[in-house]
Amino acid sequence: MNFLSVSLTDIGISRSVNQDSICTKVIQEDNKKASFSIVCDGMGGLSEGEVASLSVLNNFCRWADNILPVLIRNGIDFNELKEQWTKIILKQNQYLGEYGANKGIMLGTTLTALLINDGRYYGVHVGDSRIYEIKDGVHQLTRDHTLVERDIRLGNITEEQAKNDPRKNILLQCVGASPSIEPEFINGIAEENTVYMLCSDGFRHVISDEELYDNLNSNMLVNEHVMKERAKYLIELNKSRMEQDNISVILVKTI
Repeated sequence: MNFLSVSLTDIGISRSVNQDSICTKVIQEDNKKASFSIVCDGMGGLSEGEVASLSVLNNFCRWADNILPVLIRNGIDFNELKEQWTKIILKQNQYLGEYGANKGIMLGTTLTALLINDGRYYGVHVGDSRIYEIKDGVHQLTRDHTLVERDIRLGNITEEQAKNDPRKNILLQCVGASPSIEPEFINGIAEENTVYMLCSDGFRHVISDEELYDNLNSNMLVNEHVMKERAKYLIELNKSRMEQDNISVILVKTI
């Protein structure tokens, strides 16, 4: 399996700092390839969100550079992968908590990462950044760790009511500002000619699933140049609709 991939981030129209950190890379080992992508969205309501997001991203990217090749060579075991990712997350949660305590501040970040290898995808998720699979439609693979999403699952509010709920951006957990963390893990079959999208919440607040599919379906994304142009178009569309947050997206197409 081969991959096309692009990543774009934009400070947006109102923020003085871009607190999003993103990365996508292809790792090759013994003629086998894996795609690894990560989006971390530093908490805008807290201090130094960009420090938190970059710290978590850097630790996962070091893992991808140094440990992932061994997993590719030996074959990925999901339980082993979950253990390794959980260890990174818990260490970062402790580190950022101590960093904040020493400086008298609170800081935190979302974390959403996706690994694709040998016909399967594996993801880890904390917060409200998202992973989507775009194939015959737009399918959200992660659940937001927010008060509003919890109320939807409990039947307290409808999805329509949630769109205008003032609590929709309140997180139940993030890396760095939570006393304990329960990462969400996902895995499934990754078919060829499928698009995977990772994004911060700023990318998808004012964009519909129909607009995502029309611009990002696999038939549309024939090469990385087109992928970048379509992503740029959607970022500018977000800004024209007065999205206030930083805006970040990663696109990975399996071929």
